[in-house]
Amino acid sequence: MENKNFVMTLGQFLKFADYVSSGGEAKHMIATLEITVNNEKDNRRGRKLYEGDTIVIEGDSYTLEYENK
Repeated sequence: MENKNFVMTLGQFLKFADYVSSGGEAKHMIATLEITVNNEKDNRRGRKLYEGDTIVIEGDSYTLEYENK
């Protein structure tokens, strides 16, 4: 298995991607938004996201990558 580096949690990603402005808001939005991580539905704010993961939020797709490799 490929060794992936931890990047952030799903709640942090929602804030980073400007879906929410706070952690409390992230908790509410995760319960209402259609979110998948690597093609699996997920609603856990603390879900750990790793380099290479694909997150789809309401049809918008993101793939996590480090900028400085």
